[in-house]
Amino acid sequence: MKNISPLLILMSISFLIGCSSTENQVNTSSEEIDNIETPSDDSVPGETINETMRDISPKEFVLDMGSGWNLGNTLDTEDVDVTAWGNPLTTKPMIDEIANMGFKTLRLPVTWQYHTGSAPDYILESDWLDTVENIANYALSNNMYVIINIHHDDEWIVPTYENAPYVKDRLIKIWTQIANKFKPYGDYVIFETLNEPRYEGSPEEWEGGTEEGRDVVNQYHQVSVDAIRATGGNNAIRKIMVSTYAAGTGENVLEDYLVPNNDENIIVSIHSYSPYLFSLAGTDPTWGTDEDKAQLTEEFNVIQAKFETEGRAVVMGEWGSTFSNNENDRLVHAEFYANLCAERGICPIWWDNGNASEFGIFNRNTLEWVYPEIADAIVDATR
Repeated sequence: MKNISPLLILMSISFLIGCSSTENQVNTSSEEIDNIETPSDDSVPGETINETMRDISPKEFVLDMGSGWNLGNTLDTEDVDVTAWGNPLTTKPMIDEIANMGFKTLRLPVTWQYHTGSAPDYILESDWLDTVENIANYALSNNMYVIINIHHDDEWIVPTYENAPYVKDRLIKIWTQIANKFKPYGDYVIFETLNEPRYEGSPEEWEGGTEEGRDVVNQYHQVSVDAIRATGGNNAIRKIMVSTYAAGTGENVLEDYLVPNNDENIIVSIHSYSPYLFSLAGTDPTWGTDEDKAQLTEEFNVIQAKFETEGRAVVMGEWGSTFSNNENDRLVHAEFYANLCAERGICPIWWDNGNASEFGIFNRNTLEWVYPEIADAIVDATR
């Protein structure tokens, strides 16, 4: 998710994912990437915060994640400048306040392509890795979970058979480096292989893609998970979130979704700005009738029917509603939505892009809650 734009206003709420094949496999070894050493500099944390890996099932794990908040449009700006989309630099007092409100999980969207060297090694800038680590440690020092992902790298992560060899090779090398950086950290650090993997700009972009697209997205998740696991140590059993195609919930997406290696420590990652006209487009500012609630409940029933049967834990990595001079309707929606998640053991993570006229509920400059009632409703649902 990023800034509201005409492209996003064309979004549908149902997204999707697909099956995996052996076509166009890449045999690049993760051993080609050397471990990235952390510079001994005062700006870099002196020690790893929390190295513990607990014996805890994914469902118990997700329940303990409580409710979450996205540091949106910051490390995921499509620019070398993390302030390019209007948000300030992230500080520890900022994340302290998120924790003080009661949020137990910080999702940290990260775009890597502007901090990556050229082929064939695709070496990540050490300063960028340190920046991600520092912000992760702000959350970890508050006993929060942290989700680190690949976000807004859609320009090169194109899910077609033609592009697959190149993309897989690059994903293997990028994830090997990220995984090595965070290998000493305990299980409060979670990896999310891809954000909303899809063929950007295609006619089916938000409609579940094509059979080819869903197949290739499965392959991209597969090589990413394999690269992470190959680094060993804590990463051998770390919880990893794997999204559906475009992180959607459409029928063909759910049907074609595959868990890499049937790995028991994979958590399903989905997004749902539902209903679309109220939550994302902002063209229908009212919400809260019995019919509205029934329709939203049915979507969650579909999600539960799919993943409860398979015994999979689920995280709602992004959801929310845009501001349309409708604070009460947004509050009713947020409370109902978060409770639907909580009733089904799903961790709800609000998308906050820092803009109070869109999804922002927290002012990152003043460290004040613009919509504290919405924040309270989200947090209270999972207490």
